[in-house]
Amino acid sequence: MFGQLVIGPPGSGKSTYCRAIAHHLLNSVKRDVIIVNLDPANDRPPYEADVDVQSLIEVDEVMERLTLGPNGAILFCMEYIENNMETLKEMVMSQKAYVIFDCPGQVELYTHHTAFRNIVNSISKWGMQLCVVSLVDSHYCTDPAKFISVLLTSLSSMLHLELPHINVLSKIDLIDKMGPLAFKLNFYTEVLDLSYLLSELDERVCSKRFIKLNHALTGLVEDYNLVSFYPLNVQDIGSLHRLCKAVDKANGYVYGELEERTVAGLSQSDSGVNLEFEYDKSMQYDNR
Repeated sequence: MFGQLVIGPPGSGKSTYCRAIAHHLLNSVKRDVIIVNLDPANDRPPYEADVDVQSLIEVDEVMERLTLGPNGAILFCMEYIENNMETLKEMVMSQKAYVIFDCPGQVELYTHHTAFRNIVNSISKWGMQLCVVSLVDSHYCTDPAKFISVLLTSLSSMLHLELPHINVLSKIDLIDKMGPLAFKLNFYTEVLDLSYLLSELDERVCSKRFIKLNHALTGLVEDYNLVSFYPLNVQDIGSLHRLCKAVDKANGYVYGELEERTVAGLSQSDSGVNLEFEYDKSMQYDNR
């Protein structure tokens, strides 16, 4: 079995992506797919979950009984799930389909807390080939300091979870409304020479005392040379399809005959009627 773990901070569009990619796989690619709501705080997802972890534990109940705050309750819930993986296994593995895990929005779960990593390791032991799809809002590109923070968080998640990893800039169709970008879009998606980003930061009065720190942080990202991003517009089938192909390549998914013909047709459509979304956006910013 194969699947993807959809992670990212609150508001990055994880649940919206899960709904969109599930619809794309089921209807366009003809792949059997299920969505697993792995977020015990997500009580109103924009999809009908095939497996819902809230049948095991709910954040609101934990907060009430243990007098914990939202973040503490989430951590408790994930540790509870970690210790009850057999129940989750029965619910998921009985479906025999491609699995999309909609995960919580607490970033610390993916950067340094051990419970989620242990959950992921247990799922992998079920014989499931996984790929992490990490979403971040593309509006962070408009602020150099925020974008460096995104780079560090993405890198930390990749090293902590130790799985094939696809980083995604979500809501790319709204980037025009978020303010001007200092550089071309491919600068952010490909994470090009970050010294240019440093020059933007160094001009800020409030950042001058942190110049050495900024250089050290960007140097760390460049030394690892692991982080890059796919731009995503969930309303564009071509954008979803390109991301889907990247995930399939990362987790080793093997196409069946019917799906292979469907994907070939979609690829021809991408190169014909539908122009490359990334190319359109890059050209748009190049001409400014």
